[in-house]
Amino acid sequence: MPQQSTGMAAIWMAGWLLNTLALTVAGRELGHDIPVFVIMILRSVIAMIILTPLILYEGNVGQRFANLRLNIIRNIVHYGAQYAWFSALILIPLAQVVSIEFTMPIWGAVIAALFLSEKLTRFKLAAIALGFIGILMIVKPGTSFIDFGHVVALLAAVGFAVSVALTKVITRKDTALTVIFLMFAIQTVIGAVPAWLTWKWPAPENWVWVAVVGLAGTFSHYCLSKAISLADITIVTPMDFLRVPLTVLVGYWVYSEGFDLYSVIGTLLILGANMLNLLKAKQPA
Repeated sequence: MPQQSTGMAAIWMAGWLLNTLALTVAGRELGHDIPVFVIMILRSVIAMIILTPLILYEGNVGQRFANLRLNIIRNIVHYGAQYAWFSALILIPLAQVVSIEFTMPIWGAVIAALFLSEKLTRFKLAAIALGFIGILMIVKPGTSFIDFGHVVALLAAVGFAVSVALTKVITRKDTALTVIFLMFAIQTVIGAVPAWLTWKWPAPENWVWVAVVGLAGTFSHYCLSKAISLADITIVTPMDFLRVPLTVLVGYWVYSEGFDLYSVIGTLLILGANMLNLLKAKQPA
């Protein structure tokens, strides 16, 4: 991989980090004003407004629906995971949400072993063990009450892992743009009734956060797809680890959220588990 491509991948990953941090803050702000179902439908509608002209410009619209059934299954799972993630943002500190979210590759390894016939090597088992210990350090069972938000965040991570596994299958035929477009199109349909049943208009001052959720939620996926297209995933993924300390800083500066020593150790264990997987993935079989 040329150095120039790796440098460009880093720039696109910077875009991913900025957009996801903006989405995290906007989701927290809106979550105190309107129901999560409403946040999600507004996000999907804005994304559709942005992506539909691109789809029409590129053409081959009919071919993008060739893998529709699997895309529907994937987005039912992803919609549930996204609902849990937005809900967790208003239940527990931001840094804990993101730290638990980083267990996604660990759950992915388990899912891949169960359903995609991938082997659970001793390195993957070690990574899974480290990840579970990290979760226990963050939620601290037996020493304090486990917040419901921790369970919700964990469900989000598992759901995202299932979604990623399905995406691996889908992208054998569909392009990244098709996957993203169908994600928002299908989730607009899925979320229409729940949003209607719980509908509440955002307060006038919060429409700026609606715009941030829509724009950041759309462009974050695009930035990540571009980064992965320019550099190996084992180069791109460690860059995403910066999201944890950056979220800690945002939580501290914006919401005065603390992050105790147990949570720090737990987060480092989860990141270490991911790094173990990545380093082993870079070695030849």
